[in-house]
Amino acid sequence: MPQSDYKLIDRIAQSAGAIAASCLLFGSCDNPAPNADSIKHEYVSDNDCAECHASQTEGWSGSHHDLAMQVANADTVLGDFNDASFEDSGVTTRFFMRDGSHFIEAEGSDGGFAEFKVAYTFGVEPLQQYLIEFPGGRLQALTVAWDTDAARWYDLYPDQKIAADDPLHWTGRLQTWNTMCAECHSTALVKGYDSSTDTFNTTWEALNVGCQACHGPGSEHIEWAQTGLETSEDMGLIKSLHRGDLGEQLNTCAPCHSRRATLTESASRGGSLLDLYAPSRVQAGLYHADGQILDEVYVYGSFMQSLMAQRGVTCTDCHDAHSLKLHLEGNAVCTQCHATAAPLDRFATLQAKDYDSPLHHYHPQGSPGASCANCHMPNKTYMGIDERRDHSIRIPRPDLSVELGTPNACNICHTTETAEWAAEAVERWYGPRDGEQSHSERFAKASLLGPNHVERLLSLSLDHEVPSILRASALEQLAAYRLIDYSVLPTHDADASVRASAIRALANAPVEALIQIAGPALSDDTRSVRIEAARLLAPAQSAALPEETLSALKAALAEYIEAQELASDTPSGQLNLALLSLELGDDGQAETRYRKAITLDPYFLPAQFNLATLLNTQGRNGAAEEVLREAIIRSPAEGELYFSLSLLLAEEGNIAGASQELVRAAELLPERARVHYNLGLTRQHLGDRQGAEAALLRALVLEREQPDFIYALTIFYMQDENWPQAKRYAELLRDAVPDQQAPRELLEQINQSAAKAATTGK
Repeated sequence: MPQSDYKLIDRIAQSAGAIAASCLLFGSCDNPAPNADSIKHEYVSDNDCAECHASQTEGWSGSHHDLAMQVANADTVLGDFNDASFEDSGVTTRFFMRDGSHFIEAEGSDGGFAEFKVAYTFGVEPLQQYLIEFPGGRLQALTVAWDTDAARWYDLYPDQKIAADDPLHWTGRLQTWNTMCAECHSTALVKGYDSSTDTFNTTWEALNVGCQACHGPGSEHIEWAQTGLETSEDMGLIKSLHRGDLGEQLNTCAPCHSRRATLTESASRGGSLLDLYAPSRVQAGLYHADGQILDEVYVYGSFMQSLMAQRGVTCTDCHDAHSLKLHLEGNAVCTQCHATAAPLDRFATLQAKDYDSPLHHYHPQGSPGASCANCHMPNKTYMGIDERRDHSIRIPRPDLSVELGTPNACNICHTTETAEWAAEAVERWYGPRDGEQSHSERFAKASLLGPNHVERLLSLSLDHEVPSILRASALEQLAAYRLIDYSVLPTHDADASVRASAIRALANAPVEALIQIAGPALSDDTRSVRIEAARLLAPAQSAALPEETLSALKAALAEYIEAQELASDTPSGQLNLALLSLELGDDGQAETRYRKAITLDPYFLPAQFNLATLLNTQGRNGAAEEVLREAIIRSPAEGELYFSLSLLLAEEGNIAGASQELVRAAELLPERARVHYNLGLTRQHLGDRQGAEAALLRALVLEREQPDFIYALTIFYMQDENWPQAKRYAELLRDAVPDQQAPRELLEQINQSAAKAATTGK
């Protein structure tokens, strides 16, 4: 099962709310009637397709799409169920047969061992997982998988003893097929989640990834074929696929080959990618700083950074659409274009050159270093054994590894050498770069905090030579800052992903600017843009919105809520709904949603922090403390929990308790200046002068120009009548906030006290 992590909340879902709240605000929340054209397109049996498309069916048969999911039986199960056992981290899983069916004996959700019948196989190569039916319509993926190449059992999380109540446990939410995997392993799947009962009624048109998963419902196409009509442009198909049309292929392939959120339950029927899905941007945790793949991001995000995508190279230029295999083996798939004579008129800028030569790659012919893909599309291993290539198809840059700590293809092979060694070799072969910057290098350096950080990000986001995904990703980062002029944001860009991210960058804009700039986006022709505007404008209904804007907000917010309800089987979906409830003033619904998120995942920290904050604002500090202490039990290494608890205890007047929690927070967050500052204040209050001084000095070392810290040390030394030290820090405070009069008065007070002490000898 793909290791998607719903704890990494995409900013598309940073605030959403309960349907009840929005219905109360806007009236009826009935979904609009489906488009008439979509009603007549119905799904048919894939056997009907095979009658005319024999060669395509032959290529597809036995492919990863064909075998994506199968009913478990003697023909489909590849693993050893001959009373085999596998042990990891003290947990033993047994595989056996009974009455012709496949069973496992494994640790259940209660921590005890039980027998479970295998219902389906999941995947086929290089690994196969097994799905077990659970109450409530859930299918759970066993995390002990079968390595089809090595013919062995192995654990997807080796050497980790995962608690039975952890969502990462095979019985937990992160391994629920309906939530994490189903949409892309079956055709026209409807998740059918009921949040009120926490149950699924999941249905599909085909168990595997069949013809209509890519081509759309086939009934109209069959009718077209049977009528003998002349060839039409769409031939009765919703999805039109052409080898030379990247946009159409992305609409079909990217929904499953990307890290994304689904925005509407009708997405599987086809349409524009960004109207139906919200792909993740290039962000920390998912990608390295320069855009190379890090977490499991499924190709789209890396490919869209590539020069290949900018020039219109499509999925099927390299891959056969039905067998999924490469059209040609080895370097030949690259040299069909990258050769001494470029064969395709589509790529007029392609440089004619002998690339498959030691004169280009400087490695022995036929060696791993002579492989185009190894150098330009290095592998990263997921799920223990599943190697996947980075599709950004970039030039190896070991010099950036030296500067930024990013990986490079050279050192992936030459593991005993340094990045400096690799950088020297590349410069020796190809010469110095002479100040040239790739788009990915520019993005990486713009993302680094420092002088002109915001200006660099904004400049990159406005540069149309830069791939749209990097422009959008730069705008995502800008959402954390206040801009001088929000009107420069590319909210009318030709690319919908850039428009959506430009709307997100308005997060800190004044209400007037928000309404003026985001208001028109409520009527954008792309859903992902509309719902971004709705998310930002949801709390602005009291700001005298024009009638036409309010009407557009109603429609866009309904779309936004639909997207979040689709994810309501995840804690992040419940969190997002809670946040909108807060914005709409429904604290009760927000609390319900927060608690539902924690029920779905007891380790989900965002909901725990937010719930504690909500309870605190309501004056329910006892309940807030209970939430934080329960969270600490499950996440004892999370320093922010101790810090939050300390603030709550301090507010209640329990300074000794607050100081105790701050000691632990400081151990876990040694670089968090504010923790040390608060620890210093509590120790000062408790009379621990030595401990207070050490903590306050540590805070100032971490943030040398923070006025709060300087002031605290000034007062500390004044209390001790250590006038030289008090004067030193008072002068620092004066210099830190030169526009304020109070530090000058404090310094004068210290000078007077010092003079008096010198006179009296005290």
